[in-house]
Amino acid sequence: MAVEWRSVFSSHVDQVGYDAQTGSYLVRWKKGKTSVYSGVPPELAKQVSNAPSVGSAIHEFIKPNYQHSYLGGKST
Repeated sequence: MAVEWRSVFSSHVDQVGYDAQTGSYLVRWKKGKTSVYSGVPPELAKQVSNAPSVGSAIHEFIKPNYQHSYLGGKST
């Protein structure tokens, strides 16, 4: 996985990253887990990463629409 991480200003999200090879959008939560969302288009990943509220954008545009798993964990 070739991910370029970016720190964001958010109360719940520490960093976000995108793997263009796999279409995976990654979210490092401040509570310590890292979520992986599969099949996210690069334009949407960029839009969410640059949103005024990254956490809200993830909850609205990413979570309900893309398969989720935790790094090293199970799918949900």
